[in-house]
Amino acid sequence: MTSVNVSDQEAQHLCFQEWMKLQEQDLLELLHAHHHSSSSSASTYRTSANSDSHLKQLIAKSIKHFQDYIDNRRHFARNDVSAYLAPTWCTTLESSMLWISGCRPSSFIRLVYALGGRELESHLSNYLQGKRYGDLGELSTIQLKSVDELQMKTIRQENRLSQMLASLQEEIADQPIAIIANEVGNFAEICGEAEEALDKHAKCLMHVVEEADKLRMETFKELVMNILSPFQALEFLIASKKLHLCINAWGEKRDLQHGRNRGTAERNICPTLS
Repeated sequence: MTSVNVSDQEAQHLCFQEWMKLQEQDLLELLHAHHHSSSSSASTYRTSANSDSHLKQLIAKSIKHFQDYIDNRRHFARNDVSAYLAPTWCTTLESSMLWISGCRPSSFIRLVYALGGRELESHLSNYLQGKRYGDLGELSTIQLKSVDELQMKTIRQENRLSQMLASLQEEIADQPIAIIANEVGNFAEICGEAEEALDKHAKCLMHVVEEADKLRMETFKELVMNILSPFQALEFLIASKKLHLCINAWGEKRDLQHGRNRGTAERNICPTLS
């Protein structure tokens, strides 16, 4: 199996750190757009051609940044896929929530439902008076049907990939790896036969990770490009980035509380506009 030198490890960590910084930058830009839209006297701005055009540009930018991160990760993972299934650059809180090297794609949909329910509750009296905001609390019947169908489709694919990963984990206790391990005289050494078996196992793991990343991107794009309106997609993107950044920050604080100092500096998480 190809060993990972120090520069590769540093590059893996740097890739994640740059992604988190980009998340913060994108969030500030999205918050600015949301602030500008919310300051309008009515919801007409949110559905105007100029507003839609600007919001679509921001959405496309977020999609590109997500795709770039996935592509960069894939480049490093091909040399050391195990590092992405147990990433040392994540907090223990983040690691406990990982599904095949990232978030569950279905969590995007759960977030849409959670945001929609909260906004429906907070604006219920205004809705009854005929006021409209164009937010996630106003998902149409067609949109709800599309979200529900996407959720069922995504969960089926998640289950398929989870089963593939489970099978690969079970294979460790089967031939050839278990037999090779049982026959070695010095367990600290790794023979060519073991290297070959582990390399083959890593290639299978890489395929599962790539399929999981593909599902994440497909689900994300289907939501923000094809189902949600530009303003609804803006709300979703803001909430998802805040969630990601906050989980990272909360995880760092909890690690410090338990004496796990990862040597990371605290950042200004979840910025708001005054």
